[in-house]
Amino acid sequence: MHSRFDHFFHFYFPVHSSPFFSRSLVGANHTSARFCSLGVIMEPATGKSSLFRNILARALIFGVLIMVFRFAYVVSITGESCTLSSFCFFSLPQNLNFIVPGASVSAIVGNDAVSRSDPRLDLYTSKEWIRAVHFYSSVFQDLISEGLLSPHSKSLCVETPLGQEVFALKEIGVENSIGIFKKAAKPLVVKGEGHQIPFDDNSFDFIFSGGARLDTSARPADFASEIARTLKPEGFVVVHVKANDTYSFNSLLDLFSSFNLVKTIDMAGFDSLMPYIREIVLRKDTVIRNHGGGKIPDGISGNKCSVPGHKRELVQKAEPLIEEEPLKPWITLKRNINNVKYLPSMVDISFKNRYVYVDVGARSYGSSIGSWFRKQYPKQNKTFHVYAIEADKTFHQQYESKKKTVTLLPYAAWVKNETLRFEINRDPGQEEVDELKDKGRGMGRIQPVKSSGGEVDEIQGFDFAEWLKNTVTESDFVVMKMDVEGTEFDLIPRLFKTGAICLIDEIFLECHYNRWQRCCPGQRSAKYEKTYGQCLQLFTSLRESGVLVHQWW
Repeated sequence: MHSRFDHFFHFYFPVHSSPFFSRSLVGANHTSARFCSLGVIMEPATGKSSLFRNILARALIFGVLIMVFRFAYVVSITGESCTLSSFCFFSLPQNLNFIVPGASVSAIVGNDAVSRSDPRLDLYTSKEWIRAVHFYSSVFQDLISEGLLSPHSKSLCVETPLGQEVFALKEIGVENSIGIFKKAAKPLVVKGEGHQIPFDDNSFDFIFSGGARLDTSARPADFASEIARTLKPEGFVVVHVKANDTYSFNSLLDLFSSFNLVKTIDMAGFDSLMPYIREIVLRKDTVIRNHGGGKIPDGISGNKCSVPGHKRELVQKAEPLIEEEPLKPWITLKRNINNVKYLPSMVDISFKNRYVYVDVGARSYGSSIGSWFRKQYPKQNKTFHVYAIEADKTFHQQYESKKKTVTLLPYAAWVKNETLRFEINRDPGQEEVDELKDKGRGMGRIQPVKSSGGEVDEIQGFDFAEWLKNTVTESDFVVMKMDVEGTEFDLIPRLFKTGAICLIDEIFLECHYNRWQRCCPGQRSAKYEKTYGQCLQLFTSLRESGVLVHQWW
């Protein structure tokens, strides 16, 4: 009978790699030994066996099997944070919690952790929970085998709602592990958030963020900063993200500027919410690194910058420029706008610090901010702060009700700070064009010298390039629309000269030239001196420099 029992035991309970499972087997063997020492497991009868002795023997054997089954899978949660600031754990060896996956009568039993009546039992024994724990256990075991994690590492799992990651760490022997989430789920998870981690500086040896928590964070820069603060020097951080394009990868590395990239690996996820995972492993350092040309201290060295390679790659995917001058530009715009390859439609922009839209020559709110940017630009559910730069006083009043979402700069974007003349010119047939303009006002031009004709206002110009460098950084996502009535031939070179061009991710540029008159066939506008060829050259030079620019009309 003993050999049959051994066969039964090894068939249903094969040796598990988990150290906690090993403990359960030790406990089971110890229990069996106690029964044997009491003579409970009876030798085969040599004489007539009574019916009573047969029933008793079978009942005892059945009882032993039940005990082995209950203790087959042991997970010990040995502690909980005693103070959030000191990161210490109470050792509770008497509080062993047991879980048997897949059994309806399974329970996590403990003195203080989870009782049999606790509703979390349904969670801890669910297929989803077990699948997640197995997945993360495999991930962490690989990290241990590579020397990136050890059983002695003080570990933190950031933004873990249910604590499967913490559970998995403890299962493979990383005892000093805790998780944080905005709602605590003790004993695995205490209250805290990624952008405000409730622990002291240099508290942890290992930090993990799974489930694309960094992708969906509203404050990714603060998220990364808090990880850097609480991780010990030479400690490791591992993040699982959904984004897998080069642009997002470099944006993430920019967030962790004081880290070295150790490795990145692509893997299959464990559920439909995240079927694809990119795992990125970083090691904390004290020196700012240049991750493949994407980041240097302060972003721009002096007045020079070089557009990084991952941005240059996007230019190759952009819609082609219109080589031949359109006879009806206003119609060409409507057709071409459907061909525009918006940057957020090509890459993931989740890992940027802020999201900024700068409308240079904004005119009215409904002209482009309300009618185009708010409704058509793919923002990936990000909240953009909008700057409207408009010198014409006619449009200023309507921005009063938009103060919460739009910052109005009632000045003219220029190459330096100086007083300018704002000229309202009207071309032949302007009355027809004005029907499409707000309040019958034509588009204005600024002049650095006194104008000789037309309606003239005196306005204040400001150094747009320097303002941009003082307002945004390389870690921000910056979109710009520029419609400045010919001044683009002054502003664009200034952006290159100052290095501010590297701060812009995407430009929608209307280039002004002596186009054909809508009113008068065969006649060109005398309002602008530049030709379409010169405009095309401006677009070409921007793209050749790695700037993603689109033709606007």
